[in-house]
Amino acid sequence: MPSRSFVLTLSCLNRPGIVAAFSSTLFRANCNITDAQQFDDTGSDRFFARVMFDSNEATASAEILRAEIEAALRPFKATWSIRDRSLRRRTIVFASKLDHCLADIIYRWRIGELEMDLAGIVSNHPKQNYTNLSLDGIPFHYLPVSRDSRSTQEAQIEQLLVVERIDLVVLARYMQILSDGLSSRLLGRCINIHHSLLPGFKGAKPYHQAHERGVKLIGATAHYVTSELDEGPIIEQDVERITHRDRPDDLVRKGRDIERRVLARALRYHLEDRVFLNGKTTVVFP
Repeated sequence: MPSRSFVLTLSCLNRPGIVAAFSSTLFRANCNITDAQQFDDTGSDRFFARVMFDSNEATASAEILRAEIEAALRPFKATWSIRDRSLRRRTIVFASKLDHCLADIIYRWRIGELEMDLAGIVSNHPKQNYTNLSLDGIPFHYLPVSRDSRSTQEAQIEQLLVVERIDLVVLARYMQILSDGLSSRLLGRCINIHHSLLPGFKGAKPYHQAHERGVKLIGATAHYVTSELDEGPIIEQDVERITHRDRPDDLVRKGRDIERRVLARALRYHLEDRVFLNGKTTVVFP
């Protein structure tokens, strides 16, 4: 029986021999490839690959394999990583008054659908706001914020991320804007969710605005956070059709459902090393 399971991800300029380089290296290391996906982006001339493999060596570790893979990929100047699949990413979830995405993440985590270590919840609202949720055993950090205390609150956030060794931040309808500096430092490891009615329906009650205009499709977008508000590389999207029979409350209800499933899929894709940044866009292996 295989002792350990790993996932290798890599990207580089496309050229012949990349697949042969890492596959022959894994063969010599007595590893068995169980799943492999690759993509050649003709627009950027870049190559992307996600490779799952098992090691038949009882003493195998990512550290031991890393040196051999680094030597094989060095000629291609590849950006790559290898992860032991038994090691889960430490994830922290940010939320505000709306709790539907937070509740969904907690449920999926508890039943084992999201393979992560939920290291805590951060909110600018007190814990009493979430009386409908079971937060037992989950560290809760109440970090209130006002216009005059943004820099102080963000310093607390940054310290918390370091102390808790956070790998991934999820903004589950967290209705506060991160600074350009923090957004840049979290590039590729902070996921946000919002409705897809932007930029047409900004501000309060976007679904009510959409209803007034007779919108026939509503949706949600999950993306990586960047310093450009709601403009980061998109990971996942979904839509749902609306009819003349739907009232504003129906749009809100359907919007909550879309946001939950889109964020959950984006989070799972990231946790399973399926997402690659490719400039302003992404490559996502399903």
